[in-house]
Amino acid sequence: MPGMPGILGTPPVEDPLQSFRFLVSVGGGQIAAAFTRLSGIQMQVQTVEGRPGDDNRGVAEILPVTTRFSPVTLSRGVVGDFDFMDWLLSASAGDYTGPSGVNLKRDIDIVAINSQGEPGVTWTLMNAFPIGYELSPMDASRSEVLVENITFANTGLKRTAGAHELRNTMTNGRPGLTAYKTHVHPRDRYWRRRNGYWW
Repeated sequence: MPGMPGILGTPPVEDPLQSFRFLVSVGGGQIAAAFTRLSGIQMQVQTVEGRPGDDNRGVAEILPVTTRFSPVTLSRGVVGDFDFMDWLLSASAGDYTGPSGVNLKRDIDIVAINSQGEPGVTWTLMNAFPIGYELSPMDASRSEVLVENITFANTGLKRTAGAHELRNTMTNGRPGLTAYKTHVHPRDRYWRRRNGYWW
């Protein structure tokens, strides 16, 4: 449902984004695909404790040292062609050679979609490259969907506001910002139109 009206001229309060609506785009649209699950986005700053030489209180000071970005895993049902496999093979050993490293590090955009079917917030994994692939178990006694998982290392994280925060409207007498647009792969349009998302 749309956000609630604001109070005393403030911008409307937007509903929180839901976790089941998202898209994945790589390298500005070089690869785009629909995944069923995303996990692992996490940033952690490693710190050390020390005491300044002029501190007479004996209080430890915490200092940032290194930043660690956890690997991210994307999952989807097996449907045939998988463009990410070529990228994975550029990071892994070949039949007779080591990794080719061709176009290895790329940015991955994870775009959360809001209730109006517009891009909400985008998380960009910077300098990402594939480091793992896993196929779910095959079991003749069960009728589950066959799923493939691919894991990516990354060295940076950026969060960008989407259309519900960046609009060409007047807010408190000041011009707003241009709405955010994202790449939409043709394979994903059927699902969106069937569910009422005309973009």
